[in-house]
Amino acid sequence: MKNLTVTYKISVVMALIFVIWGALFPEQLGEMMGIAQAFFLSAFGWFYNLAATFFLIFSLILIFSKYGKIRLGKDTDKPDFNRATWFAMLFSAGMGIGLLFYGVSEPVSHYAAPPTGEGSTEASALLALRYTYLHWGFHAWAIYAVVALALAYFKFRKGAPGLMSATLHPIFGDRVNGPLGYTVDIIAVFATIFGVCASLGLGAQQINAGLGYLIGVPVNFTVQLIIISIITVLFILSASTGIKRGIKYLSNTNMILATLLLIAMVILGPTLFLLNLFTHTLGEYIQNLPQMGLRIFPFDEQRAAWTQGWTIFYWAWWISWSPFVGMFIARVSRGRTIREFTIAVLVVPTLVCAFWFCVFGGTGINLDLLHGIDVAGQSLETGLFFVYEHLPLGGFLSVVTVLLITTFFITSADSATFVLGMQTTEGDMDPSNFIKISWGLILSASAIVLMASGGLQALQTAIIVSAFPLTIVLLIMSIGILKVFKTEVKGFKRTRKEG
Repeated sequence: MKNLTVTYKISVVMALIFVIWGALFPEQLGEMMGIAQAFFLSAFGWFYNLAATFFLIFSLILIFSKYGKIRLGKDTDKPDFNRATWFAMLFSAGMGIGLLFYGVSEPVSHYAAPPTGEGSTEASALLALRYTYLHWGFHAWAIYAVVALALAYFKFRKGAPGLMSATLHPIFGDRVNGPLGYTVDIIAVFATIFGVCASLGLGAQQINAGLGYLIGVPVNFTVQLIIISIITVLFILSASTGIKRGIKYLSNTNMILATLLLIAMVILGPTLFLLNLFTHTLGEYIQNLPQMGLRIFPFDEQRAAWTQGWTIFYWAWWISWSPFVGMFIARVSRGRTIREFTIAVLVVPTLVCAFWFCVFGGTGINLDLLHGIDVAGQSLETGLFFVYEHLPLGGFLSVVTVLLITTFFITSADSATFVLGMQTTEGDMDPSNFIKISWGLILSASAIVLMASGGLQALQTAIIVSAFPLTIVLLIMSIGILKVFKTEVKGFKRTRKEG
């Protein structure tokens, strides 16, 4: 206990205060969350839109710049993991539970209630997939790429601690080793907690919905509390085995199950329709990317509310997840060049996510629009299982899905405990089991009190609020990255001339 860092002590005390507040006064917490959400969405939606677009442009510049040959590590370092395992880890930590929770429900929701035009039409079906690709595509992975790149560069090439504050050294110098640095790291800790809590809440809700579909388990908060409690024990056990055992094996298992589920959906669903739909909507997404990424509807309150509830919420979610996912991606990306790393993190997951949403969401839209089956009338957590009811082997697909959500749940929480451990132990790449277990318990407790105080809306609010100061940190980080890259390239040129 004597070796606990300042960041750990302050973060744990603040987190416990939040958990106790939520446990004792859930209604009060819910009201406060509602007020905060309305304020940040209306006052700073433009800020989140511009920031997300900036990170995408910044990533593209890095790919085509002279900095692309710089290695994330020493010049002789080789990658720790092969590409297949690396990709599996990216997906498992990055968006696992969300792909299943929103796979059917988000495209179908946009199809029924699009940001523009009339709902439940062919035009709204195409628009629905374009916006789903927007929310889970290049912008999201660009945010992850920038943060992971900075962390990996400073950790493996410069020997700095694996902390968010360390990436600001080019701007603030040694001041990051004092109160300024502690503040930045604590902001990252709470953004991580709330970002991961959202996924844990979604996972518990959908596991509950799946069990309700399969064996008639009631869908309510009590059951979800039991689910979170059981899985907390499982992911803490996984976390105690270390990154090269628990997370690695679970990530590979997730990738296999997710791939099999995707293939099954392509075969059992309207295959030709889905392939044509993906080709068409992918082109429209790329063509309309700048406009969709910046659209905010200043003259239309109803459409502005849609953008705030979906697009801006997603930008805040990905930003809040970025310390968690960024640190994890950085940890498994030693030895990659900046160009290889950025292309892989930006392009490959975007294409796979787009195809995933087209297959699952497109199947739901096909059933609703062309066959008159009311998929759009289902809740977010039950939409996927409702679609399964109308496909061959629906019961088997439901069992696989519940299993996959569970393993994604464990992997995300397992990865989060590792990252929170790093953040609060001055960048220790192997935090103690005590640190990881304490953060695992705090994560679960935070998810429970947020769900009790307002469900999904409370989870969303925590994300939006915590992401605001972190966005400012990430923008400063980007400036620092460019500054240090310029210095390094000048060093290369000077060395060549002297040689």
